[in-house]
Amino acid sequence: MAQLANTYDSYDQKGIKEDLTDVIYEVTPSDTPFYSACKKTKASSTLHEWQTDTLRASTTNAHKEGDETTFAEPTPTVRLGNRTQIFKNAVIIADTDEGLSKAGRAKEMAYQTLKIAREQKLDIEKALFANNPQVAGNATTARELAGLGAWITTNTDHNGGSDPTSADGTDARNDGTDRAFTQTMFDDVMQKIWTSGGNADKCYLSPTNMNIALGFTGNNAQRNTVEVGEVAKVVDLYMTPWGSVEFVPSRENRGDDVFILQSDMWEVPVLRGTKNVELAKTGDASKRQVVTELTLCSKNEAASGGVFDTNG
Repeated sequence: MAQLANTYDSYDQKGIKEDLTDVIYEVTPSDTPFYSACKKTKASSTLHEWQTDTLRASTTNAHKEGDETTFAEPTPTVRLGNRTQIFKNAVIIADTDEGLSKAGRAKEMAYQTLKIAREQKLDIEKALFANNPQVAGNATTARELAGLGAWITTNTDHNGGSDPTSADGTDARNDGTDRAFTQTMFDDVMQKIWTSGGNADKCYLSPTNMNIALGFTGNNAQRNTVEVGEVAKVVDLYMTPWGSVEFVPSRENRGDDVFILQSDMWEVPVLRGTKNVELAKTGDASKRQVVTELTLCSKNEAASGGVFDTNG
């Protein structure tokens, strides 16, 4: 029906108060499964170093009574290292904000600082997964850590690409032609890892490749649900003769890469833990920055592996 003439409605009224909910809703993904899972250790230099070693292959070992003993030629350990990378985010807010009444947060600086700290964790996760060689840095070049893609060379499955020339984080892998991720590729790398002496327990992959992994068939494919109180945690496990692996999807992992890792062979040495620092005031505004400095330690990459050149 038509409105009667001279009706004073809300379109004519002045002074109607805003109806703004006092909550800020966020749906941006913020989980960092690999970074969160890695053990955090202490770094004491911008070059964090460690050593690896291997056993020789087995051989026939039988000797005559009373014969002279011969001595094996010792092999030295391998010294490896990775550079710490500085992650820094900052925010500046005009001091007029102190007098404003805002919806969803009491203090803008506190809200914005928390936000950039969460964003920084995403940057760290991306760097840890990256196919990026370490960069020593200098006065004009930032240091960069070598990510997972630059470490794994021994147990791989790729399609025309090439592995890093050495397992020391100084060379990135070369990508080949993308193809669909398959159960056969996964099982092949699992066997290689086991043969090398590793015990893989987690597989990090893109959401697309995760959907493929959930379709793996056979008597060994299982999904377990562990219930804790009223909370149910669904863990996707794949059982193989070479061990049980938990599939973990990550939004920061490249679709090209499926990393199959022995978790205790990867650490994150921290030179400077995450700090929220107030910066010097130079005007009518307040400044703060969030800084973290860390690197990735590959204790021995032969305990892990990967399927590469996938179109995930």
